[in-house]
Amino acid sequence: MAVSGCPVAFSKIPSVGPFECRSDPDFSSPGPPPRYQSTGRRVCFPSASHHYGLSSLIFKFPPNFVRQLSTKARRNCSNIGVAQIVAASWTNPGVPSGCPTSSAAASTGGPPAPAPAAVAVDSAVVDPAVVIGAEEGLVVDGGDVQFEGLGVDDVASFLTSDGSITVHAGERLGRGIVTDAITTPVVNTSAYFFKKTAELIDFKEKRHVSFEYGRYGNPTTVVAEEKISALEGAESTIIMASGMCASTVMLMALVPAGGHIVTSTDCYRKTRIFIETFLPKMGITATLIDPADTAGLKAALEENKVSLYFTESPTNPFLRCVDIKVVSDLCHKHGALVCIDGTFATPLNQKALALGADMILHSATKFIGGHNDVLAGCISGKQEVIDKIRVLHHVLGGTLNPNAAYLIIRGMKTLHLRVQQQNSTAQRMAEILEAHPKVKRVYYLGLPSHPEHLIAKKQMTGFGGVVSFEIDGDLKSTIKFVDSLKIPYIAPSFGGCESIVDQPAIMSYWDLCREDREKYGIKDNLVRFSFGVEDFKDLKADVLQALDQI
Repeated sequence: MAVSGCPVAFSKIPSVGPFECRSDPDFSSPGPPPRYQSTGRRVCFPSASHHYGLSSLIFKFPPNFVRQLSTKARRNCSNIGVAQIVAASWTNPGVPSGCPTSSAAASTGGPPAPAPAAVAVDSAVVDPAVVIGAEEGLVVDGGDVQFEGLGVDDVASFLTSDGSITVHAGERLGRGIVTDAITTPVVNTSAYFFKKTAELIDFKEKRHVSFEYGRYGNPTTVVAEEKISALEGAESTIIMASGMCASTVMLMALVPAGGHIVTSTDCYRKTRIFIETFLPKMGITATLIDPADTAGLKAALEENKVSLYFTESPTNPFLRCVDIKVVSDLCHKHGALVCIDGTFATPLNQKALALGADMILHSATKFIGGHNDVLAGCISGKQEVIDKIRVLHHVLGGTLNPNAAYLIIRGMKTLHLRVQQQNSTAQRMAEILEAHPKVKRVYYLGLPSHPEHLIAKKQMTGFGGVVSFEIDGDLKSTIKFVDSLKIPYIAPSFGGCESIVDQPAIMSYWDLCREDREKYGIKDNLVRFSFGVEDFKDLKADVLQALDQI
């Protein structure tokens, strides 16, 4: 028999017992249609026309339920958790998206709601009222997933801090993967099947929505994207295989052939190489300005048809800072988009979208992942803009593996704790370094001596965990200092739990001669130190002892 609505009873599985939805908290709030609504023991979804996310429809299974499933059914469910049995398949598009039941319809005087199509599991008949995830938010539309944006208003009102959001967004607040597990399952699949050819045709003609292929989306990856969207206050987020992948795809997707961009002189070297070497092959030109040069930005906007202003803030490695509100207002007056690479800031220290930027980009490899064990990059912003990037991303294929997405989700749950520790350690160490006689200069936005300190103080709540500084010495004495350190690893990257130190002149620019390195401001005595979560006293002692060796 086909069971209509929710809860669901597995009456043909012997000795299994009742099967019902677990009640979830009421996440509804005034304003736009709520993303989550709870009606007693049944979780219901908002109308598909609102394009809001899917509520977390979580089922409780009796202990012996798994044993009652056939081997085939268990095998089909293994990748996404036992709780996720089938994809939803409401066949009548006229049925509201709210989990109606025949009895409920009768009580209002209307005809009974059509029963959802049933899917057989051995001798039992299962109501397919379980929906797998989709990108950027999920709504029930004829029982299928719909790719839409996650807006800032979707975040439950009872979560008032970034710390809580990093833990629960995308999971407790409405995870597409239905399971009683606290952690999000990893969906290791390269493709998604269609039950019949008619369903495939419906998909091709936009009446049915599916991930279809692993390059186009994955339920585990969606959880990571929704978590980042909630933290940034963005309508949509797309996550890719690395930060450079996110940067290059974004630039190619949003800047037309023959277009013009404006970027800053201080930036990650590989980003500069792409802008100076690869974009010209598409006829795209660039104006490079100092991060604080708003007059130069205004001139570039007036003299060129600028499509995009793209800069880091803070920048790498000198931690320069742009006034995001000022540059956003200026660019928007000339029809240019603004993308801020906020990797050094993290979403906790700076909200670029709230300050006026159109997009915020992160190398999630760094603070967001936070454990030096995963590569990823992400871009957040308005749905319309992210969709343009998504189209090219699906063609180029820099897809994040779902196992890496799981590591991002895991890492983000401690993001607020890690960033607090790293902010504190970096600030205190910057002050110590600035006062030390063997340190020539310190670059850190938390110091009043930094040229953009006041701008950073206005738009940031913390100044990050990375400090750059110049040793009072030459290449050899700087090497001696680095080699004398016992706690940090000598390595590229930053933002993880373990402290990392490097000399940019060697790590990133060793292929250039000294004169060419210094054109970019990279001196032989420059050190970039990413402070991890080790105890401050240990790091302080280690740094001071290493300085004593030179």
